[in-house]
This record gives sequence, structure tokens and C-alpha cells, in this order.
Amino acid sequence: MVSRRLFLSGLGLGAAGIPPALARTQRLPVVDVDLRGSIDASAHGIRPGADDRRSKAFAKLLKEAAAKNMPVFLPPGDYAVSNITLPDNTRLTGVPGATRIVYGGDGHLFAADGAGRIELANLVIDGANRWLGDTVDGLVHFSNVANVTIENCEIQGSSKTAVSLQRCGGRIERSRLSGAAEYALYAVESRDLSVTGNHVFDCGNGGILIHRWEKGHDGTIVSGNRIARISATSGGTGQYGNGINVFRADAVMIGNNHVSGCAFSAIRANAGSNVQISGNTCLDSGEAAIYSEFGFEGALVNGNLVDGAASGILIVNFDEGGRLATVTGNVVRNLRLEGPYIHDGAGFGIGIAVEADTVVSGNTVENAPKWGLMLGWGPYMRGLVVNGNLVRRSPVGCAVTVVEEAGSALISGNIFEDTPNGAIAGYRWNERTTGDLARDGSTFAHLTIERNRTG
Repeated sequence: MVSRRLFLSGLGLGAAGIPPALARTQRLPVVDVDLRGSIDASAHGIRPGADDRRSKAFAKLLKEAAAKNMPVFLPPGDYAVSNITLPDNTRLTGVPGATRIVYGGDGHLFAADGAGRIELANLVIDGANRWLGDTVDGLVHFSNVANVTIENCEIQGSSKTAVSLQRCGGRIERSRLSGAAEYALYAVESRDLSVTGNHVFDCGNGGILIHRWEKGHDGTIVSGNRIARISATSGGTGQYGNGINVFRADAVMIGNNHVSGCAFSAIRANAGSNVQISGNTCLDSGEAAIYSEFGFEGALVNGNLVDGAASGILIVNFDEGGRLATVTGNVVRNLRLEGPYIHDGAGFGIGIAVEADTVVSGNTVENAPKWGLMLGWGPYMRGLVVNGNLVRRSPVGCAVTVVEEAGSALISGNIFEDTPNGAIAGYRWNERTTGDLARDGSTFAHLTIERNRTG
């Protein structure tokens, strides 16, 4: 078998594939490069087992490799490093599950600001739950990086957030983010970011957060992720404890994720317009499984499965400008009356709740212990079309507001089965004020109730 060095020498080349005479003339450094074009860090004294006193040498190697637009390869083993600022064009890779970068403490692990491209692949990045400085939000903390790639990495044990991105684009994919005291991923003011195929679990306050400091276009795609066991160690009434959380970010797509065991919502969109929430499986949520709330315009919530939550799907807060949605083809089942705090509004145990300019069609709701459907809240209802839904095993199939100044609702062609206290009933907030409107008919001008079946 021909050795690499013998092969290169037969071509009259040095270890870097550069003719020796040319290297001497141009004073080019000779580096160890494997046949795939990566610089082997071990050839530069960066070896496993040492403490973080090698951090300066490691940072120097990354800088030199980035200047040549070359990747750095770390062989298997544990590398203790601290306070590494990654230069533009950093490409750092290792052996999946075997190359471990362990944070040595005293500041930060990986940070970057203003770079065009940063790539991390095939690494275990372990924060060892050590203290992180006040100037960084995460174990991996990037700001203003145009193209971030984090691929096939394991990022664990952060005393804050695992990955913090500010004004970044790129992709986070096929990685495991776990054991963060705060969030797995906090991405704010993103640009064309994709978060796909990751496994997120056992985080203290949230899973994947897509936020903006000011409301505006974001366009992040969050798809195909598995998210589990998200706590809310900071408490609150919904700002923590969510599997996927959108805040002020418009045009975000959330699809085909599997989210389970969240202290609050599996998916929560707050003031995010034109958000799509489609094809997700949401299991065992502590509060409402899926939320679109407060100042949003435009939400598509379709084809999701909710099993186990305090409430199912809530499209609410018309009083704060929340409006314009479709809720179609979802399955919502096995809800409960108890939530993580004392509710001062409608309470828990509601299958699907909507308020303004919304179509609710083709959904199945089963075992909602308060109301299967909730239409409006007090005077906050306008332009609802509710047709072709199936509601089973709920005390009241559909609760609709009959408070003065409430807008119109069409309730047509639904099936209500095993709703012992009525298929459709009018409410003034939480107080029931009518009989069964599906059976007795409606005398309210703002309601059209027709062709519903009860059994």
C-alpha cells in the first residue's frame, strides 16, 4: 500500500502538495493536509487529553486554516478549550460521537461576530455545566454570521443556552441539543435560517426559540425535529416551557415536528404573522398544545395531532389584534381541566378556541372536558366559519359568545356526539345563558346555526 507521504514525494510535492522550491520562494507554510483537504490538528500539537492551556494554540490553528479556506480535523478524544473566537471561514470537524470539545470554563467556549461563514460538524460540544460569562448567551454564541452550519453535532451541558444566534442565517441540522439550563436554540433576528432534523431534549426553559426584537419578516423553517421534556424552571404563564416558540417573527414555517412532554405549549406563536403550523405531533403538553396569540395576522394550523394537553388549539387575543386564520384537519383529544397556573379567563379543557376572521373546518375533537369548540370571548368575535367538524365526548360541544357587540359566526354542518349538556350553547364569558341552540334554534342576529347533527 503506497503511503501518502511517498505518494506526494513521487510527485515532487511536499506534505501540503506544494513543490518545495515554490514553498521556499513564496515562504508558504508547510502543513499536514489529508487527501480530503483537511488540516489534521494533531500534527500541530493539538491532541486529546490536555487541559485548556492549549486554547491559544488551537485558536491560532483555526485562524491560519481559515485564512487558507481549509477545514480543521480533530481526531477522536477529549479537547479542553476555552474562550475561542472563531474567525471567518472556520470549518471545524471531527469524528461523530468521538471527538469531544469540553469547555474549560472562565468565560465562553465558541463565539463569533461578523463572519461570513462558520461551520461545525461531527463534534460533541460539552459545556460541563460550567459558568458562562455575562457577555455570552450560549455555549455556542454567534452574532451577525451570514451562514452558520451546525451539522451532526451533540451540544450538551450548557449553563445557559446551547446555541445562541443573533442576526444569523444558515442551518442547524441533524444535531442533538440537550441539557441546557435555558434553551436548546435561541435565534433572534434570523435571516433565512433552517432548523431541521434535530433532537432537542431535557432543557430548562425552552426548546427552539425563533424571536425578533421588533416584529418583522423572519422566514425561519423549523421542520422534522424531535423535541421532548422541556421544563419551565423560571415559571411564568407561557413565556417559558415551550417546545417551539415564535415571538414577533413573521413568515415562519413549523412542520412535521414531534413534540412531547413540554411544561407549557408544544408550539407557541406570539405576535407572529403568516405562520404555518402543519403536520406536527404534539403529545402531553402542560398547557395549550398549539397557540397563535396576540398581535398576529395570518395563521395556518392544519393537519396536526394533539393528544394530551390542558387545551388543544387556541387562536386568540382579538383584543390585541390577533386575527385571520384557518384551522383545518386537526385531531385534538384527551384534554384535561388542570393547567400549570390559575387561569383568569375561559380556563382549560377546551378543544379548539378561535376569535376573529377564522375558518374552522374538518377537525376532530374528542374528550375535551369543558368545551369541544369555543367561539369568541365576550365581545371579541368576528367572521367565524365553523363547519364540517366532529366533536365527541365533551360536556358542551360548542360554546359561542352571545355578549353584545360580538360579531358574526356561521356554525353549519357539524356533528356533535355524546355532548350531554348541549351541542351548541351561548355564553356570556363563562356564564351559560341559553339552552341548546342546535336543538332550539338561535334568536341572536349575529349567529347562523344550521344543519348540525346531534347524537
